Amino acid sequence: MSPDPGRTVPTRSFEMPIPYQPAPARLSPHADGAHVHSLAWARGMGLFDCEDGRGERVWDEERFDSMRIPLLAAYCHPDAAPEKLNLVSDWYVWMFWFDDHFARTFKRPGARQQAKEYLDRLRRFTPVGSAGTASPANPAERGLADLWARTLPGTSTGWRRRFAGSAQSLVQGRLRELENMRDGRVPNPIEYIGLRRASGGAPWAADLVEYAIDAEVPDRIAGTRPVRVLRDTFSDGVHLLNDLYSYRREIEEEGEVDNGVLVLERFLRCGTQEAADRVNDLRTSRLRQFENTALTELPPVVEECGADPGERGRVVRYVRGLQDWQSGSCEWHRRSSRYAASERPPVGRAPGAPAGLGVPASALRSPNGVTPGYPFRLPAFDMPWKVSVNPHHAGARAAGKAWACEMGIVGPPGGLWSGEKYDAMEFAKWCAMTSPSAAPEYLELMALWFTWVLALDDYFIAEYKARRDVVGARVFVERLACFMPLEGGEPVPGNCVERGLADLWSRTAERLPAARREAIRREVLLLAAGNLWEMGNSVLHRIPDPIDYIEMSRVAKGVAGLGARLVLLVQQLDISEELLDSRLMRELVNAYADHIDLTNDIISYRLETEAERHLNNGVLAVRNFLRCGLQEAVDIVNDQLTACVQNFERIAGEELPGDAADVAAYVENLRHWMSGNLAWHVGNSRYVDLDPVAGVVPFPRVLSTGHVSAAPPPSDQGMQRLAGM
Repeated sequence: MSPDPGRTVPTRSFEMPIPYQPAPARLSPHADGAHVHSLAWARGMGLFDCEDGRGERVWDEERFDSMRIPLLAAYCHPDAAPEKLNLVSDWYVWMFWFDDHFARTFKRPGARQQAKEYLDRLRRFTPVGSAGTASPANPAERGLADLWARTLPGTSTGWRRRFAGSAQSLVQGRLRELENMRDGRVPNPIEYIGLRRASGGAPWAADLVEYAIDAEVPDRIAGTRPVRVLRDTFSDGVHLLNDLYSYRREIEEEGEVDNGVLVLERFLRCGTQEAADRVNDLRTSRLRQFENTALTELPPVVEECGADPGERGRVVRYVRGLQDWQSGSCEWHRRSSRYAASERPPVGRAPGAPAGLGVPASALRSPNGVTPGYPFRLPAFDMPWKVSVNPHHAGARAAGKAWACEMGIVGPPGGLWSGEKYDAMEFAKWCAMTSPSAAPEYLELMALWFTWVLALDDYFIAEYKARRDVVGARVFVERLACFMPLEGGEPVPGNCVERGLADLWSRTAERLPAARREAIRREVLLLAAGNLWEMGNSVLHRIPDPIDYIEMSRVAKGVAGLGARLVLLVQQLDISEELLDSRLMRELVNAYADHIDLTNDIISYRLETEAERHLNNGVLAVRNFLRCGLQEAVDIVNDQLTACVQNFERIAGEELPGDAADVAAYVENLRHWMSGNLAWHVGNSRYVDLDPVAGVVPFPRVLSTGHVSAAPPPSDQGMQRLAGM
């Protein structure tokens, strides 16, 4: 990773693209006071006296002055009162010093065990309920203890819980960065975004926005999807901007591997300039989604939560505070010496993504290089795991079809599919290949669930999406909760989807403990609501960017939620919701879910874009964002599939929480789902024979290679609408 000493011609790695800045930066009138205060605070905490592992000082006062970190606070929080600006400035000084100290003391030597012990001790200084009782032993602990004690008074329990979680993620995420650096492993793009949110400072800074300007968001609003999207898009915008400015410092000088420019450079096998431009494009897209969410999704949710005028005012200040942070960060990066370019040779282009062990789909290719039934050549999918078939396949097939006919999903009157169409789609075969060891009764139950999920999708397209019936769609989705009662009765089903869900719930709920029953119910409702998100994109002719698409697909397609829990049910495994929510288990399930979803996106591309005029497809999202050809987009999505398999195996090799036997069985069954799902998709008539759902009215065609028009920055009128709904 270090520059070649034989090269002497100084040149820039890339020309800095112009970053999108939603509004002009504003400077706090208390900026000078914050600088004086934080300089004295850093002296008092001993930050200038601390040495790294080689006996060199991490910082001195000259370096502190040139980095101008208090100026970051003054630009990002222009409306903060002086005392709060001073405290926030101290937090930023501590965070940057901690980052430099950790890099020089632990990252460069690759001292993982010592780093883990150091980071574990820091957790003691961020308790939710008090200032803590641990005695600080070094400047990092001393500074954190002081800041925590000064910050907690006057804050709510909900905010303290969020802030403690963000602070601990900021600290503990350094360990994953150290491991990637030690292994020379550059993460794939989707994995990288999640890693940066976990280890980067932006989620933590978003919490400080609430504190600095008295804009605490009530818990019942903070947990909603629009606020989560605001935090995530804000975080992505902050981190991707920093990746552009810090590329030379991190890659050429420090040997880092966790940088968005390097990630895209490796994954797309492109030059550094193109990778930087793509990072800038992605940042712009994320910030414009922030703006669209603030204007269109947040106001109705605040209304539904019954916010009073004071709470609405705090939500408005919070949104404005996040916007101020983006603008202020842009301005500070231009002025600070921390990321000033040094005259160094550029980093060479990295080799392409590694090849897998795969089972190719080349047998389906035609001589002209285009796979029959597809507008492109199917890639050679990399799949290291063998496919097995459950011996009870025939019984599940018979039971599944009989149930589908009984529920009215198959056959007249009003059925979604004919008997011949149902047979050709081979739903039971999918279940037999994804659950090869399931007992007969559980395999049959899985076949019914899989049939219902795809019936929900086709019914929604035919009844609501094709007609742009947004109101009817919302009523339909809200009614589904009634057919999964936790207690009491249920209404009379009005269609085959409601009828099927009511029957499935009665078959499933009795097999589950209360916590798992509630979890499956929640995931079914999230899956159904995902159709509303997809429909909104279609109505607006909006092709989501790849990050938005991947994250929403985990919800909208139900694989990460409902699918992961059905694996536990069908295999009769005992893994608690708490364990499923642990970091490593979430990462494992996300890798599996992304593989399932992106496989479907490649195979179903023609059905979704031609027959259904669907805009929510991973290939289409990549093609639109990169403005590339269809075959290139398919191949890029397939590269991500390979990365999902590799990431899954990397995580599976770590020490996962929970009972070893159940966790091992769970991991093995997720492998079966990925390999069986791929085998079922390739060549399945559902995706090759374009027989659109009866009654579908084709959507107006949207050019996939054009840029989607972005929402303008929020206007004063739009913000007033949020405040005075």
